[in-house]
Amino acid sequence: MQKLKAEVVITIPEDMVLITRVEYEMLKQKELSGLYWNMKDLEKRINKKSEWIKENILYPGRFRKILDINKGGFVYYPETKGQHWSFQATKMAEFLDNNFGNIFSGKIQ
Repeated sequence: MQKLKAEVVITIPEDMVLITRVEYEMLKQKELSGLYWNMKDLEKRINKKSEWIKENILYPGRFRKILDINKGGFVYYPETKGQHWSFQATKMAEFLDNNFGNIFSGKIQ
């Protein structure tokens, strides 16, 4: 069996940078750091209307006990009319990723 050894040169354009996957994931996470979403932001993120989000994510007890800031979570639930929802973006994004199956199947892991 013969082995062929070849050298390949790849030119990276001046306006681009090559980074590791780990660095990329860290940068993606930092993008949400210190950022808060409102309900419109969350609707855009998961492509669902606020009524669906409330019914399937925010109000069911199995999620509310994790999400509600009054229970140690990262979602501000409006207490009176005129107040707005607020979501800590990093933690909400992580919650959505980790609970995708539970949210859309209605099952608890």
